[in-house]
Amino acid sequence: MPNGLEITKAAIDDFNKIQKYMLLAKKENATETYAELKEEYLSLKAILNVAGVNLSSIDKINEQ
Repeated sequence: MPNGLEITKAAIDDFNKIQKYMLLAKKENATETYAELKEEYLSLKAILNVAGVNLSSIDKINEQ
């Protein structure tokens, strides 16, 4: 069973991956794809905030 640190690391990895896909979707003007990815981005961002992760250095999108 994963501990809190492993769960947080997985969430950070997922957060970085989602941001990468969001940037690609924005570049390709894939607005529907971007909107779907943004939902996941916001969920991960909320989880990481609750976990106490400082997002200022890893949040490339920086949307609310």
